[in-house]
Amino acid sequence: MESTVRVRFAPSPTGSLHVGGARTAIFNYFFARHHRGTFILRIEDTDRERFDPRARDEIFQSLSWLGLAIDEGPHQTGACGPYIQSERMDHYRTAIGRLLENGQAYRCFCTRERLEQLRKQQKQNRDTTLGYDGRCRHLSADTIEGKLTAQTPHVVRLKVPPQGEVSFHDLIRGTITYQCRELDDIILLKSDGYPTYHLANVVDDHLMQISHVMRGEEWISSTPKHILLYRALGHPLPKFAHLPVILSSGGGKLSKRKGASSVMEYREQGFLPEALVNFLSLLGWSPGDDTEIMDSEEITRRFSLDRITAKASVFDEQKLIWINGHYLRQRSTASIIPLVKELLVSRNLPGKTGEDRYLEKVIHLLKDRSKTLVEIAESSGYFFEDPSIYDPKTARKRFKKESAGLLRDLHHQLQELEEFTAGAIEELYRQAAQKAGLSAGKLIHPTRLAVSGVGYGPGLFEMMELLGREAVLRRMDKAVRWIENKGEQDHDQNKG
Repeated sequence: MESTVRVRFAPSPTGSLHVGGARTAIFNYFFARHHRGTFILRIEDTDRERFDPRARDEIFQSLSWLGLAIDEGPHQTGACGPYIQSERMDHYRTAIGRLLENGQAYRCFCTRERLEQLRKQQKQNRDTTLGYDGRCRHLSADTIEGKLTAQTPHVVRLKVPPQGEVSFHDLIRGTITYQCRELDDIILLKSDGYPTYHLANVVDDHLMQISHVMRGEEWISSTPKHILLYRALGHPLPKFAHLPVILSSGGGKLSKRKGASSVMEYREQGFLPEALVNFLSLLGWSPGDDTEIMDSEEITRRFSLDRITAKASVFDEQKLIWINGHYLRQRSTASIIPLVKELLVSRNLPGKTGEDRYLEKVIHLLKDRSKTLVEIAESSGYFFEDPSIYDPKTARKRFKKESAGLLRDLHHQLQELEEFTAGAIEELYRQAAQKAGLSAGKLIHPTRLAVSGVGYGPGLFEMMELLGREAVLRRMDKAVRWIENKGEQDHDQNKG
């Protein structure tokens, strides 16, 4: 039996898809998948002044990268298309005609200057409700005809009842009630002939047979107006669920100014799509226990509206990094190669022309210690070129005067080593430390700094094997000269 669940994600292409919008898409997607329903993508591009075709394309790219497969949308066939609002103008004109004919809407000829003066006056009078005063609501037919003949610019507004109330059941928040006197005669059709969000949203949700409207809580105040519009058009109501707000870690609603990045920015920062989906799915929803790592299959199986809370969620990027590290460790090294190569190229980092077989070995050494793909890419440089500098803090600690002699002795022994493998190198270091009466660390730390330029990284002996004998010896020789030159410089400075 086919599911009757039909949900939509309906972004406006005026900017990048940020994590708040992505969370809305994810909740709709998993709700549809759980009920074996239909997930629809609808592009709401009726704000022509702010419409950006690049933003529209980025929305497509972002959803595809996240792995949210669209059942019906601009690039998928469906019985309710087209799925771009600017291509659905006939539907909105038909609805406006019906509302005007049955007296549920009216033409408003008020100028922008008059409306601005009205708002200013209402604020000065400290009116409890701000909004349109209904001046054009009772214009005579002759007056309207005269203004239309004169081609006077106008909008079309919904007639909101002056008395009574509008109640609806929110699947997350329970019953919500608004008094009609608190509602404005909202504009349905703008003077440029394009519908507002309110009209297009209601008309399309009805024609696309949307069963559940799941959207951010900022749309709660618009819902009673939408309900009045549904009633005026004679359409049945969908079920409503308003998702909790996402707060920044520093407080306040998450926004671009408060740390919210776009989906594509997280991709550029080296996050994996499965990690971002897992993390965002937990912002306002819980599986009912302490489980935090869940792939899409498990989220689909466990997702339900009764597990969504009305309480605001905090965007904890450290938790996202932790989740991403988990998925990074689970990924096969081979699957990461093209992703790391892309980052190496985009950042003009060394290694971008390296052979895949060698790069795979580099990634294998680095990925279990890394939290993001960028961390792998940016820490891999010494595998492709000799370090040009040494980390100053580590050099002060590890490159002592006696380090030059130790490195010189190790250089000689490594040169004579029969097999340059991690196991053989480790055995050599253990024996050398024991013979010198030193801890192994006294040899390992200066060597690491000499061959990598930094004081941290994967296992030293595995690193040395991968770099190869020639590169290791060359770098150790360079470090010895650096330490000796540094000693001479310090001596001259002290002498002077």
